[in-house]
Amino acid sequence: MTELSGFPFFEVEFDKKGAVDDPQQAQAVVDFVASGEVTDLFVFSHGWNNDLAEARELYGNLCLQLKERRGAGSGGGLPGRKLAVLGVFWPSKKFADKELIPSGAASADGGLRDRDLEEQLAELEGVFDAEDESGRLLEAKDLIPDLEDRASARRQFVDLLRGALGGVESLDEEIREELPDPFFDLDGSDLLKKFGQATVGASLAAGGGAAGVSASPGGAAGLGGFFGGVRAGARNFLNYLTYYQMKKRAGVVARAGVHETLAQIRDSSPEVKLHLVGHSFGGRLVAAAAKGPEGASAIVLDSLTLLQAAFSHNGFSQKFDGENDGFFRLVVTDRRVKGPILVSHTKNDKAVGIAYPLASRIAGQQAAGLGDEKDPFGGIGRNGAQKTPEALDEALLEVSGNYSFQAGKIHNLQADDHISSHSDIAKAEVAHAILEAVATVG
Repeated sequence: MTELSGFPFFEVEFDKKGAVDDPQQAQAVVDFVASGEVTDLFVFSHGWNNDLAEARELYGNLCLQLKERRGAGSGGGLPGRKLAVLGVFWPSKKFADKELIPSGAASADGGLRDRDLEEQLAELEGVFDAEDESGRLLEAKDLIPDLEDRASARRQFVDLLRGALGGVESLDEEIREELPDPFFDLDGSDLLKKFGQATVGASLAAGGGAAGVSASPGGAAGLGGFFGGVRAGARNFLNYLTYYQMKKRAGVVARAGVHETLAQIRDSSPEVKLHLVGHSFGGRLVAAAAKGPEGASAIVLDSLTLLQAAFSHNGFSQKFDGENDGFFRLVVTDRRVKGPILVSHTKNDKAVGIAYPLASRIAGQQAAGLGDEKDPFGGIGRNGAQKTPEALDEALLEVSGNYSFQAGKIHNLQADDHISSHSDIAKAEVAHAILEAVATVG
């Protein structure tokens, strides 16, 4: 155990398959909670990160804000409550977010070179779960010089890497719902052309729902500029694959080791209050942990906070398409969370707004508001929970603001005034909202 801003802090690392890397790490937090030294345990989950240092920095910044806001009286200061933090660490990967436009000039493909694609492929080593991943990446690299001129090279490039993600049968129901039908079936050459259409950028720039798509400081996972051309299409395709592989893995980790660890904590310490907080794909991870694996006993949580979460805005919905509920609907209907669920969302999020306009483009959507609340492929970190009767549309308040959070409700906290980008979440206003939610669970 270490300390972060005065809070007892525990780390638990998980591998690609969701197993705990070191069982002693999990046992340490189980034993500490059982000792009676804590009344409330925060469980933090990061999103896409290149290394542990970035996740630790995020957790440290969140703890600092919680400490300062608690001292300022947020949540009434939570008198008599003893807080501790469990940091989840899981193998995730950033999108390529380099600006590749030389001298500010926008060529047909944004100035991308074959070397840029080769470097992006090299950075994907270890990202996919396929046993033959290395071979697929090497074969794809050899095809890059021919992508511009040979449709057969484009088809082989796409098929190799689409196969690294696994077939549609390897994806859970939520991801299958979000992937447009043509993704696995569309001719690879046509798919790269769709990903490289400059008109995607044009529609977004004209007021589309993604609020712009170029990377910016703190944006963390932008796809860069949307420019026409095969190289740009290949780059966006690689980012799209990375997005869904990390999304898939977040669910795997949640349903395996994270759920098991939470179950151990709950079994040994039924009175402790559990508060899950997830950022980006970590939002999907904690939502999946709240739902639990198929057939598992429910672990009732006390609050759930989704900070710029990267999953569908229909995730909690009731009959989003007239027939089917959202993938996480059970979390609401089965009261898997005793207290409130908070969802921060903003049009300023240039990461969550990215994959969804791409999905819309593949599916042939032409609306100007790609990625917004009317887009069937919109993200919850962009739009909040949609088509969800329990959702209340509110705002993320100043630290002096008063909330009226309700148990069993989802509070969509529109954060345009406070969250400037996907990773701009370690804010006083965010900590204030979290502590106010914790205070509602006595």
